[in-house]
Amino acid sequence: MEAKDYLKDINEIKNLMNKSSRFISLSGLSGILAGIYALIGATIAYWLVSNHSYGTLLLNGWVFKTCLLILALVALFSIATAIFLTTRKAKKNNEKVWDGTSKRLILNFLIPLVTGGLYILIILAQQKYGQAGALMLIFYGLALVNASKYSIGDIRYLGFIEIILGLIGALLPGYGFILWVLGFGVLHIIYGTIMYFKYDKK
Repeated sequence: MEAKDYLKDINEIKNLMNKSSRFISLSGLSGILAGIYALIGATIAYWLVSNHSYGTLLLNGWVFKTCLLILALVALFSIATAIFLTTRKAKKNNEKVWDGTSKRLILNFLIPLVTGGLYILIILAQQKYGQAGALMLIFYGLALVNASKYSIGDIRYLGFIEIILGLIGALLPGYGFILWVLGFGVLHIIYGTIMYFKYDKK
């Protein structure tokens, strides 16, 4: 009996340490919705390009600017949804949303993401458009991997896959749009579904 009690105490200590060092209230549903937003945005952008570019996408025209706006809206809605659902889940689990762990999580996530975003804006300003989609996937994947040590470890694997898709996109720029849809749309839905049933639906 004493050995079992010791094992139980050790497991409880490990769980407490894990909770204190990792932010575990990330919502799987937010991942699903982020993927849906990405698919909707990609569909609208594809329709715009197909019906208004006449075979050539004018990168300084209104279609291109509209596509950039759609991309920004997808990111905005995804972030807002993640904040809302994660906050709701944390309150439901009686966990703090804004503490030292969540601050470290956000900081480690934003460093690669903001760096990548600024670099992409720089190359777009230089009219180097071919690698933008691949770079989005790569830097987003790096951000996930970098932040995973302060959250659910599963996001590390999503990050690795995003990086691989980005590298493939760099090698095959003609498939950049498809890989972007796969990485930000389909994978988010799959990952979010897994996380929802693994962590949320208990």
